[in-house]
Amino acid sequence: MSATTTAAPPKARPRTGEGRIGLRANLRHIGALARRNALQIKADPESMYDAVLMPVIFILLFTYVFGGSIVGKGQEEQYVNYLVPGLMAMMGLNISMAVGQGINDDFKKGVMDRFRTMPIARSSVLIAKIVVEIGRMLVATTILLVMGLCMGLHISTSVFHLLGAVALSMAFGASLMWIFILLGLTLKNAQAVQGMAMIVLMPLQFGSSIFSSPSNMPGWLETFTKYNPLSNLADAARNLINGGPVAHAVWMTLGWSVAITVVTAPLAIAKFRKKT
Repeated sequence: MSATTTAAPPKARPRTGEGRIGLRANLRHIGALARRNALQIKADPESMYDAVLMPVIFILLFTYVFGGSIVGKGQEEQYVNYLVPGLMAMMGLNISMAVGQGINDDFKKGVMDRFRTMPIARSSVLIAKIVVEIGRMLVATTILLVMGLCMGLHISTSVFHLLGAVALSMAFGASLMWIFILLGLTLKNAQAVQGMAMIVLMPLQFGSSIFSSPSNMPGWLETFTKYNPLSNLADAARNLINGGPVAHAVWMTLGWSVAITVVTAPLAIAKFRKKT
């Protein structure tokens, strides 16, 4: 009587899929996921309230609260030309915060678990989020500029310089989104993401040249302001719109954007793969 042996079935290989996905397919996945995120906004228009109302509230509030103190009562129109380019930098920072909260909520609802079972690049899920948020940021910036023009903003250079300032703000805002995505993947809930984001946002926003010249600040704060990437972005946008030297501020802003993305994007993608 001969003994028969049954070969053990081969172990199933984990389906990563990402290594077999080409650039064209990756772009197609990003487009499909971005469309899904855009349709979510269409189904829930209230999610656009921050992008629509925030620029209106900010320009009115800061112009008439700070403007009179900085340039003199009745001269607030002069302050608009200083404030609006700075607020362009601030828009990206505030809207970027929503990405981390959205990622965190999607994990709580199980949406991200579904995405990770699909044969798509893990990075495409996160990049699609960023694409849609850049669109929201563009809406907020457009409303800000329209409000600024109504309140006396003058474009002293050209439309191309203005578009350059907008593009620079978009690029920096996109890099910041990777930070907030990483926070959304690391912290336990959306409230924690919002709280940590505010701790980051407040010093960067008010310790910068967005609202007033650093020369009016104490020495230690002026030093912090000079190294604050938001100051570089605000100064670059301001000089692109009002005229002035732009090379240093532009290159510093682009450098910060690249450095932030290179450091945080791989960390966010790796965390997305491992998060349960």
